[in-house]
Amino acid sequence: MTEEKNSLNNDESGDNSENLDFIRTQVQEDQTAGLNDGRVHTRFPPEPNGYLHIGHAKSIVLNSGIAAQFGGKFNLRFDDTNPEKEDIEYVDSIKEDMRWLGADWEEREFYASDYFEQLYEWAQHLIREGKAYVCSLNEADIREYRGTVKEPGRPSPDRDRPSEESLELLAGMRNGDFDEGDYTLRAKIDMAHSNMKMRDPLIYRIRKVIHHRTGDTWNIYPLYDYAHGQSDALEGITHSICTLEFEVNRPLYEWFIDNLPVPYKPRQIEFARLKLTYTIMSKRKLLQLVTQKHVNGWDDPRMPTISGLRRLGYTTESIRRFCDVIGVAKRDSTVDLDLLKWSIRSELNMTATRYMGVLRPLKVVITNYPEGQVEDIECINNPEDENDGTRTVPFSREIYIEQSDFREEAPRKFFRLKPGKEVRLKHAYYITCDEFIKNDAGEVVELRCTYDPESRGGSSPDGRKVKGTLHWVSAAEAVTAEVRLYDNLFREPFPEAEGHFLENLNPNSLEVLTDAKIEPNIKDVTANDRWQFMRHGYFCLDARDSQPGALVINRTVTLKDSWAKLEAKLPKA
Repeated sequence: MTEEKNSLNNDESGDNSENLDFIRTQVQEDQTAGLNDGRVHTRFPPEPNGYLHIGHAKSIVLNSGIAAQFGGKFNLRFDDTNPEKEDIEYVDSIKEDMRWLGADWEEREFYASDYFEQLYEWAQHLIREGKAYVCSLNEADIREYRGTVKEPGRPSPDRDRPSEESLELLAGMRNGDFDEGDYTLRAKIDMAHSNMKMRDPLIYRIRKVIHHRTGDTWNIYPLYDYAHGQSDALEGITHSICTLEFEVNRPLYEWFIDNLPVPYKPRQIEFARLKLTYTIMSKRKLLQLVTQKHVNGWDDPRMPTISGLRRLGYTTESIRRFCDVIGVAKRDSTVDLDLLKWSIRSELNMTATRYMGVLRPLKVVITNYPEGQVEDIECINNPEDENDGTRTVPFSREIYIEQSDFREEAPRKFFRLKPGKEVRLKHAYYITCDEFIKNDAGEVVELRCTYDPESRGGSSPDGRKVKGTLHWVSAAEAVTAEVRLYDNLFREPFPEAEGHFLENLNPNSLEVLTDAKIEPNIKDVTANDRWQFMRHGYFCLDARDSQPGALVINRTVTLKDSWAKLEAKLPKA
């Protein structure tokens, strides 16, 4: 793997001369030039209307990492200006996810609603300066009057409303004297501007809804484009780092900053948002998946949410590594989902203990093994980590192997078990299949085998070799568990490319195995543990659904791919 760069706390030593992306280069230049007295102050400003997803993780890592790298500060600020869609559940989940990612806002937790009074006073200031007016057009008329990209807009009949009258109407809007839709407050900029965001945008609208923090105090709420920049200014933010779709909003952001008596003037910088194959990032569509029960909640392991990825078994380090590897770009591009999977697979390959788990069990009776005898077999925990030590696994007359490891009629190059074939049991003995038993449906339900007592440890004193090695578990001591095998939520790499995205849902995105047999050491795992079931992939405990004596285990990622294959899929800067 190439050297990691731009991590959450990258280069806190102060040497910022290397591995700078275009945003860090701009921040370094501003700091060197003494802009904002050399301060660096960033923020992450989520709207509390859904759970955070992997795209938000990229922004969190970037913003908090820049603050750490340049000796600055980092804020968490909730842009809670749309109470109809906001909920305290989302606030709590966002904070939990950010803490898990390692972002430290050091008690600098703010809300746009903290500034509602100041924002209202500044709206009055714009009216007095002749730069805002109360408009009586409804939403449809405002849209029609705005014009098109080829035609200029028309001024509202209220555009020249006297300031005193607009101030009086604004006070009535705040007091609840009017119904929703009766009036809005608009900035007076330029109805012929080439950027339609500048054609007298809305500042306030009447919304008689309960806010999760301010209750029924307010009957009007500021629009995001107005509240966002002014909240930055009030907090002393130096660099307002946002995704590329807000580039068109930057002239409006700067217009408000330039026309209000704000204490600071932040600089807005845009970067390309994260897009992943086989994934959607729209919070509206993610909410649709949840409410229509296509998934089992926001933290369903098939969701791209941080809580979903955490439940799937991703670690903080793997998410940060992924963000580092894909970097920060100026142009939109789509990242291959395999890169995200590589980030956790490469970590767990080095750290995860190897357990033996039989997901689809087939019983094997070793007929010449002493009845009632149980012996301990020593197993290496992790061949990639010599310091990880060993563990013991019980071995007995009756064991389980995978159903797929036996075939009644097998091709020549099938190196697993078949009638008359000898194979190696991992860390244990050589066994040979002598016969098999079928049920009434014609399914093989049991194998009868013999073992070579001289082959303990997986080798024979006469030097004979076998090509097949199988994992196994002792039947009497095995732990029965439910294992959930997750796959991509969508069948197509670009689920929104054609038609409705729901049409691309993968019907096989979840397979539940209710009778998996696991070696007894699995009883010692915790919610923080990650491990490999040999030949199956990497797994973790589902802490939400597991109960004492009833383990639920999630597969995080399968065993495949290498960095060499994935490097070619990296997005270009």
